[in-house]
Amino acid sequence: MSDVARPVPLPEEPLTDRHKLGWGLAALVVAGNMIGSGLYLLPVSLAPTGGSSLIGWLVAAGGAATLALVFGALGRLQPDADGLAGFAERGLGRFAGFNVSLAFWAACLVGNVAVAVAATGYLGFFWPVLRDPVAATFCNLGIIWIATLAYIFGARTASWLAAAALVIGLVPIGIAVVAGARAFDPTLFAASWSPSGAPLFESVPASLAIIFWAYLGVESAAALSRRVRNPRRDVGRASVAGVGLATVVYVAATVSVFGVIPLAELAESSSPYADLAQRVFGGSIAGLVAVCAIVKTIGTVGGWVMMGGETARAAARHGYLPAGFGAGDRTPVANPLLGAAIMSVVTVLSGQPTLGGQFGLLVGVTSVLTLVVYAVCSVSLFRLAERARTRITAVAGLTFAAPGYVLPSVGFFALMVLAWFAVVRRSARRG
Repeated sequence: MSDVARPVPLPEEPLTDRHKLGWGLAALVVAGNMIGSGLYLLPVSLAPTGGSSLIGWLVAAGGAATLALVFGALGRLQPDADGLAGFAERGLGRFAGFNVSLAFWAACLVGNVAVAVAATGYLGFFWPVLRDPVAATFCNLGIIWIATLAYIFGARTASWLAAAALVIGLVPIGIAVVAGARAFDPTLFAASWSPSGAPLFESVPASLAIIFWAYLGVESAAALSRRVRNPRRDVGRASVAGVGLATVVYVAATVSVFGVIPLAELAESSSPYADLAQRVFGGSIAGLVAVCAIVKTIGTVGGWVMMGGETARAAARHGYLPAGFGAGDRTPVANPLLGAAIMSVVTVLSGQPTLGGQFGLLVGVTSVLTLVVYAVCSVSLFRLAERARTRITAVAGLTFAAPGYVLPSVGFFALMVLAWFAVVRRSARRG
């Protein structure tokens, strides 16, 4: 094989401790991947549930914190495992590692397209032409490829992009919280508590189905375990800290919106935080909110491009994907380029008459794929654990993930069985 045909490594720094991610930066990546496009859109989606969705946020936060403990325990028990596939393989064997690799890689790619769709929606605030499906598709493609180029410059570049975007993206949320504190109406919040009059045991589960999307990303530090300075200690710290930061932001923003904007108006809004700021501070703030939302969503795309690239590299290292995705610690340029090409195809094929319809379709697929990962990793932890407390954590994580995993994943599991036989046959031929 000539030198030209070999994968070209990314121009990133050697993986010394000085260049790896500390737990603080990793926590910002975790929070940044969770506080993505969903935060800006969820108040509208939660309008039918009303203020009682606040309980849903707290329940989901408990589940996400449990999953953070699951990934933290895996990082402590298997600090040399290479990402989520490594954790699954150590406890359940190569078939489980194969399932986790492909499920999480696909979730990263499909979910990233959803975030790009949301970014295009915010850009439409300034350029209404982007509401046209064709123009929106081209905009989505541009965002995906810009984020891919950032990852090609190195994992730390993408990490700092995601962290910086998180800080900027919190600006409109901060404005919304301040506006909510100034104009909060307890009577309005009480009136919006349960619009349908349904009891909490009915309304809260309904809100959880939507809220779960906002907590996707809790596994980010574990997926980047190879890039974290001290996985044994820092994966757990970063995961829990990221969930805590995201939850504070979610709860404060939810209370602010439901305490200022009537439900009838909120259900028709396309930019609830901009509308909230406009009610309290005037129309000039709406543009700032839109700009910050655009920066945040593009930064989130950058973070998830890195997640997808690192997952594919780890999968190749374990033999689940071709070696061209990366056989060692370095990631070939072909890896992110192929990922961007796949996301481009998904962008075109998932096109809908409205951005909202496309966003909903992509979110549903991503949630199912991610639940597969959470459930398998929880079972793997149960097998690896030596202490009863760690096994209880594993059972709790599986309990949170299993309800949305069992039925939707039957078809996915069947496809993975067929794909696994193909991998085994390829390995046998090489042997």
